[in-house]
Amino acid sequence: MEGFGWILSIILGAIAGWIAEKIMKSDHSLVVNIILGILGALVGNWLFRALLGGTAGGVIGQLVVAVIGACILIWLGRLVRSKT
Repeated sequence: MEGFGWILSIILGAIAGWIAEKIMKSDHSLVVNIILGILGALVGNWLFRALLGGTAGGVIGQLVVAVIGACILIWLGRLVRSKT
């Protein structure tokens, strides 16, 4: 979430984590949703840059990228837990 302040990053992270939680039918706490959303934004931005050469701009674009990244992180977490 480039160019966003800490407060907006936390708010967008919480929203993105919550949306990803609903999409993936998970149940997490607010803190986990914030962490998933912020890390999801990092993963999503990296992935979009690697595949498309750029990423979505603006608040809504970054929210979409963060939700996609958070869904990927939830999926990876489930994959790792199922292997153990």
